Order: sequence, then structure tokens, then C-alpha cells
Amino acid sequence: MKYTEVMVRYGELSTKGKNRKDFIGRLAGNITRLLNDFPEVEIHPKHDRMHIVLNGAPFEEIDSRLKRVFGIQTYSPTIKVEKTLDAIKKTSLELMQATYQDGMTFKVNTRRSDHDFEYDTNQLNMMVGDYLFDNMPNLKVKMKKPDLVLRIEVRKDAIYISNQLIKGAGGMPVGTAGKAMMMLSGGIDSPVSSYLALKRGVEIEMVHFFSPPYTSDKALAKAKELTGILANYSGKINFIAVPFAEIQEQIKEKLPEGYLMTIQRRFMLQLADRIRAKRGGLAIFNGESVGQVASQTLESMVAINDVTTTPVIRPVATMDKTEIIRLAEEIGTFDLSIKPFEDCCTIFAPPRPKTKPKLDEARKLEARLDVEGLIQRAMDGIEVTPIYPNQKFLDDQAQIDLDLL
Repeated sequence: MKYTEVMVRYGELSTKGKNRKDFIGRLAGNITRLLNDFPEVEIHPKHDRMHIVLNGAPFEEIDSRLKRVFGIQTYSPTIKVEKTLDAIKKTSLELMQATYQDGMTFKVNTRRSDHDFEYDTNQLNMMVGDYLFDNMPNLKVKMKKPDLVLRIEVRKDAIYISNQLIKGAGGMPVGTAGKAMMMLSGGIDSPVSSYLALKRGVEIEMVHFFSPPYTSDKALAKAKELTGILANYSGKINFIAVPFAEIQEQIKEKLPEGYLMTIQRRFMLQLADRIRAKRGGLAIFNGESVGQVASQTLESMVAINDVTTTPVIRPVATMDKTEIIRLAEEIGTFDLSIKPFEDCCTIFAPPRPKTKPKLDEARKLEARLDVEGLIQRAMDGIEVTPIYPNQKFLDDQAQIDLDLL
């Protein structure tokens, strides 16, 4: 079918009252950026829904992108026709023939905002339904929860016909909830947390700690490529690489083994908070799940969170591992997350870390180090890279490795 526009419904945005206009404007901006390589497409945000006029652009490609836009509840590919009964019947038949499958049920649902149109809703429902039965004898009507609803909307300018209701990503438009730093490792959990943060409208920047020569270039490339997958849901994401080797070396050399993980995490959180303040963020997100590992017990969280008053938000905190894995598979990060490139969380990992570290002890041990100096040198070495949807880095790294052979 040659669709002429896509009708977008907002869902949760309908609860936003006086702020609704701002949320709709942000959604329109996000969709505009997503479709910027289709200059022919026109986006018209209205109070109750948004109209994306295709002007010849392929619906299949637009469809694949809209599925990843947060803030869209549902959408329908639509055909605009002139305001004649013949045009309505002809297009309705073509649309049903293109989408109907044996055994499906359907009904006709007409809405009429142009009350000067010569036929009312009941008349159109009956005339179009009769025409479809005359030309498609296998049709079955079902008034409650049919498989297909042929929607006919009579407006002042034209008539719009659709029969698909496609589920969108839901949530809130990215950017409507403010900006935050996401502590991204190379594992399974933090990319899922990133996805959930984006779904609630948070604009995120990735903070990734790397420790060369203990961590490889492939580990860094993997984290960047994970960011590229997540950028499908938001557009460009800034990736902030933070050198962490000196801090880890100092902790290992000067502090007892049981507290290595706790003090490392305290440094990570302090660095993420410094970066947040510098870049205008409001909160810090991470991928911690309560009780999953030693650093994620409630006692560990108390000892680690002590270094900041900034909100630290954990979207997967109450999810078990199977739930997190299932969502990682759905969003496309799982297969990359399990690639075995060690990140800085796994190097220097003590065999018996404290699962119930004492806050006073963590403070006392940390005070043995040049905290400010270590943090400042790490801050001086950060690198910020803008990353775009589906951008690849591991392939580039593989080519570099070959060139060095």
C-alpha cells in the first residue's frame, strides 16, 4: 500500500496538563532528528495527535524507526483520499485486501469532525461495510475486539483511512525528564538501565571507566558499541571515557583487599558526580541490582553512596537476572554484553570482597589516599565522544589489530 501519512497517538502525554505542549514539542523534535534523512517528510504536531506526512517516503523504513521513539503510544499508517463516497469505498477495499488474512474479524469505525459532510457515521459504516462484503465474501464482522478496525476519519480537508494500530515504545520523550550521567560498564545490567532511563524521558550521557593497560582497547570499543545500540532510542549519546588505572593501582597497593571494591566504587561515584556537575546533569544512573554481587548489597550501597548527595537511580534494582537478560535480548544489547572483554570492574577484583562494609572503615581507608589528586588527574584525562545509532567500533578495532600484525 502507498500510505500518505502516519497518525501518531501520545498515550501518557495526555496526563501532562499545562505542560503537554512542551512534551509534544520535544517528541516532534526527537522524531524530526530521527527522520532527518527523509527531507520530504513533514511533521505536524497537534494537541490530540501528530501527523507525519510521508510525501512519498517509504512507510516500512519510517515504521522501523518510529518503533524506537519513546513517547509514542500507538500509530497508524493512513491514506488520505478526496471526500467522495467512491474514493472511500475504493481505498477501503484496497487497504483491506492488502492487510486482511483468512479468519480475521473486522469492523468499520467512522469518526466525523466535518459535520457538513453528506453522510453521517452510521451511514458510512453501513455503506462501506456492505461494499466490502460484496467484494470480499470471506469477511467476518465482530463488534468487540476485532482483529482489524477500518477507521474512517472525515475532516474538513479530506478523509483519512487506516486499519492498523501499531504499538509504539511508550514512555516519555527523551529529554523531557532532564539530563543525567549513566555509569556504563560492558556488562548486561547497565545497558538495560540505560534503556529504562531513556524510556522515562531522561537524556543520558555515558560515563565509562577504563584502565589501560589492564583493560584492552576492545573493552572500550565494546562499551562504545553498546552506546551505539542504545542511541537507536534517543539519537546521539555522548560517551565519556574516564581513565581509572592509577586509582585502581593506588587502592590495590595501599588498602586491604576486602575493601578494594568498596573504595573503587566510591571513587567511581565521585568521578561520575564531578562529571555530572560539570556537564549540567541532575542525577546519576547505574545498573546495580540489589544483592546481585558484593558491591550491590544494601550495606555496600550505604558505604558507596556516602560520597554524594546527588540522586543515584537504579532502574534494575529490584529485577532478577533473568528479567534483565530478557530485556537485554529485546533491546539488542545482550549478545554484545556477553563478549568476554574485561572491564575495569573485573580487574583487581578481590577473591573475598566485603559484602557488608562498614561506612566508618571505608571513610578511614579512603583518607589514606590522595583523593583529590587522583580524582583531578582522572578528570583531566577524560575523553568525550559523540556516538550515533548503530555506530560500530569493534570492527574498527579488529582492523587495527590486523594492521599491527
